[in-house]
Amino acid sequence: MSAKTYLFEEFSPISAKEWKQQIQMELKGADYNKTLVWESLEGIRVKPFYHIDEYEYLDIPTSKLDFKIAQEIFIDNPEIANKIALDALAKGATAIQFTALQSFDLDVLFQNFDSLKKKPILYFKNQFLSPQFNTELLQYFKDIRVVIQQDIIGQLAQTGNWFRDKKSDFEALKTLFQKNPSKICIGIDASIYQNAGATNIQQIAYALAHASEYLNAFGKECATAIQFEFAVGSNYFFEIAKLRAFRYLWQELTREHQNECPAKIIVKPTNRTKTIYDYNVNMLRTSTEYMSAVLGGADTIITQAYDHLFKKSNNFSQRIARNQLLLLKEENGFIDAQNFAKGSYYIESLTVEMAKKALVLLKEIEKSGGFLKQLKTGTIQNKIKESAQKEQSLFDQEKLILLGTNKYPNTADVMKGSMDLYPFVKKNTKQTKIQPILTKRLSEKLDKERLDKE
Repeated sequence: MSAKTYLFEEFSPISAKEWKQQIQMELKGADYNKTLVWESLEGIRVKPFYHIDEYEYLDIPTSKLDFKIAQEIFIDNPEIANKIALDALAKGATAIQFTALQSFDLDVLFQNFDSLKKKPILYFKNQFLSPQFNTELLQYFKDIRVVIQQDIIGQLAQTGNWFRDKKSDFEALKTLFQKNPSKICIGIDASIYQNAGATNIQQIAYALAHASEYLNAFGKECATAIQFEFAVGSNYFFEIAKLRAFRYLWQELTREHQNECPAKIIVKPTNRTKTIYDYNVNMLRTSTEYMSAVLGGADTIITQAYDHLFKKSNNFSQRIARNQLLLLKEENGFIDAQNFAKGSYYIESLTVEMAKKALVLLKEIEKSGGFLKQLKTGTIQNKIKESAQKEQSLFDQEKLILLGTNKYPNTADVMKGSMDLYPFVKKNTKQTKIQPILTKRLSEKLDKERLDKE
């Protein structure tokens, strides 16, 4: 054997047909499709093997930069938020996502930020709409990138109400965009769909239809000003494929609007799979979710503390969350990993299937009058409810397992008296213009029952 001859050249290639024939023979009469092929909630039939003979792939545009590690900080007290942010940046975070319910003192929040050697990205997911304050915020720094994640349609979807009214909100956001055309100021929060129980197909289609409303309202120029935030669950390969399929379809959508641009994607772990009992398992769940985000091509990944459902932000759990991503990046080789999934027959096949199905759903939404119209009629909410109920049924039947919760629970585990925060869905008593999309964890009912019995 010469030095140039490889081992596998000694064997003749085996076709997909031959593999299937061999599998059917080994099954000894059992039905191949019923035994080994299963169907996901998205209606995707998953085969036991994937082969180059049936290989399909899409040209996925991915980021040229490595992912950023972001920590989420709520601005209640700007001075405290400043200390938490500086500590996070000193210990490995490369971005911060601030959330606020009202305007705040910029000088207090940004004290000592100019002295930072490594300049972070600062995201602001403000739960209020003020073009004047947002413009001041965008112009505050010269050498630090500030990104406003303002989503008036997301506000309507989540709360059932506009900030003021449709006309005023669109005018305010348009003013912000026109004053700051070179900076991202439209942050579409698609995480609400995942956290409410939407399938991956629905998440992709709804995010695109959501964005399409802005493209239609503000013109093709706003495409570069749009950024997306997704939540990823524990279905590892499906979540990778979801992000990749979305990237492909966003490129196609912007091409149709004659302003082709790559998707800018922030990803965070879902709340839907998290539990308050045996909460350390949440670290295992976020680990796989972080990996899906990296391999799916996320530009920024937001950390999630394992106890965030019931504990106020604390140094220990936030450090653990940051270190999970730092370990993936620095010790596990997930640096510039946005193209690692390329060429995997299984992931490529899932990506193609999701893209095809999501495109069909997107066209249905557009044909029926668009995303806003379907929100107003309750179509989007009802479709998500249907999907959530199917997933909940699988969880209740222990066909969808959360280890330590609906399978092998630690019955000695107690939580009463250990919670700083209320981890369940809160009833909204305010009158709303439309039915809001309510997020809910899979284990909420089970958690409540256990808590009541303590």
